[in-house]
Amino acid sequence: MDASSPMISHPPEPMLAIDGSLGEGGGQVLRTSLSLALMTRRSFTMKNIRRHRAKPGLMPQHLKAVEAAGAVGMARVQGAMLGSQDLVFEPTGIRPGEFHFDIGTAGSTSLVLQTLLPPLSFARASSRVSVTGGTHVPWSPCFHFLEWHWLPHMRRIGFQIRLELDAAGFYPRGGGCVRAVVEPAGKLAPLLLTHRGALKRIRGISGVAGLDIEVAQRQKRQALRRLETLSKPVEIEMVQLPSPSRGTFVLLLAEFESSQGCFCGLGARGKPAERVADEAADALLDFVGTAGAVDPHLADQLILPLALASGASELRTSRVTQHLVTNAAIVQMFLPVAIQIEGQIGQPGFVRIGTPG
Repeated sequence: MDASSPMISHPPEPMLAIDGSLGEGGGQVLRTSLSLALMTRRSFTMKNIRRHRAKPGLMPQHLKAVEAAGAVGMARVQGAMLGSQDLVFEPTGIRPGEFHFDIGTAGSTSLVLQTLLPPLSFARASSRVSVTGGTHVPWSPCFHFLEWHWLPHMRRIGFQIRLELDAAGFYPRGGGCVRAVVEPAGKLAPLLLTHRGALKRIRGISGVAGLDIEVAQRQKRQALRRLETLSKPVEIEMVQLPSPSRGTFVLLLAEFESSQGCFCGLGARGKPAERVADEAADALLDFVGTAGAVDPHLADQLILPLALASGASELRTSRVTQHLVTNAAIVQMFLPVAIQIEGQIGQPGFVRIGTPG
């Protein structure tokens, strides 16, 4: 697929009606719908947005994703307000340019960027995007997950995206900033990630902001201790990040012969540094103990870009998640692509993503 694909320029189709409580029923239903609406110019209405969450409707990071997609897509939008459970989104194109979006809270910059960057890849010129908010916060991929793990896979598919961290943002203050440069994509290639091969090494980051480097040292020591049983080289870098807020994290990347898995632990007030390291190490060790070539978080994040590729993709994931199943359902509402998921939620699985018709 390339920037001149008829997938982006076809005549308007009837407006889709989407139930926002579908599947996992969270913000991913909205974000995936926004991305695909921009790329297909398919308008949609959505009801029951985050209906079953403790605070239903649009929260600041979801609202900012809507506003950002509306700006990029020159869209007519109704219902874009905090707490709204109903939305009408009618894009008219994809506008390249320079954009800055401030979530105003510690809402996830990564999730806003993942909504925008694939569509902007099909604009006819490059774009620059900066998003201010949380960069290392719960329930979302941290910046370093994007940089170390998501971005290399996106580049393998054919996307031309660069990311840079200006400042880290932690819960509850936020204030971090990520900048992205997006060049027009060419033809997108499928991925075959079914056999990972032998484990080669583990790389990692033990990072702090506004805290003594000794905290990072404790995290690193604990991670190294936990990973000794793998008998593989482990390299963990300690970093102090610029940030208006205090925070800490550990990111671990397991590199295999043919794939990789990435896992993060986040600090919180009163949470020992050793427990932060344990969270990342536990997830990595669980992954190594499976035959999965793709970790659970990346698996659902690859569904959308691979559905745009020219050819069939296959993924063996260490765990099927409700996010994965939900994303597949939303993608198939917008695109004529077959997606098959073998395996029960919570168990290892196999994903086949067919060629768009």
